[in-house]
Amino acid sequence: MSSIEKLKKKNFVVYGLGVTGKSVVNYFKRNRIKNYYSYDDNIKNNKKINFIKHINNADFIILSPGIDIKKTKFTKIFTENKHKIISDLDLFYLINPRTKTIVVTGTNGKSTTCKMLEHLLKKNKMVTELGGNIGNPILNLKIKKNSLVIIEASSYQLSYSQFVKPTYALLLNITNDHLKWHGNIKNYINSKFKIFLLQNSKEFALLKQKKISNIFTKKKFKSKLIKINSLTYKSINKKIFNTYLNLDSNIENMSFVYEVSKLLKIKKLNFIKTMNSFKGLPHRHENFLNKKNIKFINDSKATSFKASTFALKENKNIFWILGGEPKLGDKILLGQLKKNIIKCFIIGKNINFFKNQIKKKIKFHVSKTIKKSLLTILKETKNHPNKLLTILLSPASASYDQYKNFNQRGDDFKRLSKSYAKKYL
Repeated sequence: MSSIEKLKKKNFVVYGLGVTGKSVVNYFKRNRIKNYYSYDDNIKNNKKINFIKHINNADFIILSPGIDIKKTKFTKIFTENKHKIISDLDLFYLINPRTKTIVVTGTNGKSTTCKMLEHLLKKNKMVTELGGNIGNPILNLKIKKNSLVIIEASSYQLSYSQFVKPTYALLLNITNDHLKWHGNIKNYINSKFKIFLLQNSKEFALLKQKKISNIFTKKKFKSKLIKINSLTYKSINKKIFNTYLNLDSNIENMSFVYEVSKLLKIKKLNFIKTMNSFKGLPHRHENFLNKKNIKFINDSKATSFKASTFALKENKNIFWILGGEPKLGDKILLGQLKKNIIKCFIIGKNINFFKNQIKKKIKFHVSKTIKKSLLTILKETKNHPNKLLTILLSPASASYDQYKNFNQRGDDFKRLSKSYAKKYL
């Protein structure tokens, strides 16, 4: 009996009908899986009593990423049925138990690493698809028999996962993030380590941070541990002239990709050639405009201070646009980075948080919006005619106080920058 035929005998509840929830429902419809019930808090004709009845009868409850069962109107019933909760990633593995996968998780660099892997595999004539947290839900992919599927996995997805079993599991890094949702750093780390739980001795775990490697060893996972060492990667990096990939953050990402290339028996010269042709993702240290003596960098994806440190380290004479919705427990520790900053411009609705973090360290101005920041900065650049300047949006915080997401924030910055540069420079 096929995996899909087995699933047709199960009962499902889908909670949350955002992009991921809809992808699950559409998958069920395409494959004639009829025993499911979907529910979203914002759909008026959904009846709470019917939903509770279906939860009790369900074999699996599929939650959309980001839903915290402790903060819904169904907390009690979800807690009682927690053993039934899975993610769309779990459903993918139940449907495709023999498909080879590369799962990438970590606090920073997931999307860039996934795109680098996709570029590497395609350029070396391997069949691959990319999905998950990167934007295309995993159940939207059309999997071929010989596919090697790349999956970006968030801590939200992994928190409730039960069946994720990668052939190659990459944990890039862990820093404080999403602690408000997870409750504490221990829970956050445990969610990331779900990618190793079901691996066997023929599968691979790729880690770099010593603390993470120590946890892996202590827990006695069965997969083969490969420790990433950037020093051994330096001889390769000298032959890569892609300026985007030579940023410190991307050197770390690329070292993981290199180890995967070795496991896949891709020749070293092919790896170097592939990386030299890779183009970066938008909103990640994106140098999208150069006008006169000023470069404009969109780093909107930097939603924590740790993520912003890379751009602050790589640039000089920075007019830094900072602010948004700060992450719980995040701190702005500038140290030597402050010598690279001319002035900071604070945006968003959490002005006092950022003022308290940077006052007496660097000059700052409260501008509240990106638009006002740019107008003020372009006036102030006149005072530095002989310097190469950087206007940097690297907010070190989430965007939700003013924007729908970091993409919208970055696009707004790029649009305004191009318009004002044309007018004032």
